[in-house]
Amino acid sequence: MAKGNPLQEQLLKAGLVKKSKLAEVARSQEKARQGKAPAPSDDIAREAAQARADKAERDRALAAERKAQARLAELAAQARQIITDKKLPRTGDSEYRFNADGAIRTVLVDDDLRRKLASGAVVIVRLGDRYELLPRRAGEQVRERDASLVVLDHGLPGAAAPDEASAEDDAYYARFKVPDDLVW
Repeated sequence: MAKGNPLQEQLLKAGLVKKSKLAEVARSQEKARQGKAPAPSDDIAREAAQARADKAERDRALAAERKAQARLAELAAQARQIITDKKLPRTGDSEYRFNADGAIRTVLVDDDLRRKLASGAVVIVRLGDRYELLPRRAGEQVRERDASLVVLDHGLPGAAAPDEASAEDDAYYARFKVPDDLVW
């Protein structure tokens, strides 16, 4: 007899149901509680697996993008640190002009720094909205981390190599004399 279910007991006492029918219903309810429901179809399982795989792929792509952005930020911070640690003190009152961001910029240098800039022993780099002078070795370290920070480098291979157009220009401009003391 079903214990704990007063409705079933009342139906049994009234003679409306049989004891065997109550036992059968109790067994079917017990099976349902045990989780012996029919297995989900293969299509649903396949779609669920595909959705999990897609989500995992998106998660991997987002993690890779975050990792790449973190690496770029780390390299930029290293470049800024190199610039602040290795920058050369600017002495002198002679203006050295160079092209940066489509405009002509100016830094004050002495004759020694001017010669080093022209030979490529010193490079000019951007630090925020300022321009700093770095020794060649530090400039190369900055270029490895963020090449966009290096504004002027006359020591690059091929930077001073003339092409065929400049040879023609040199022949043309040889006709005009330039004063030896010209500083622009």
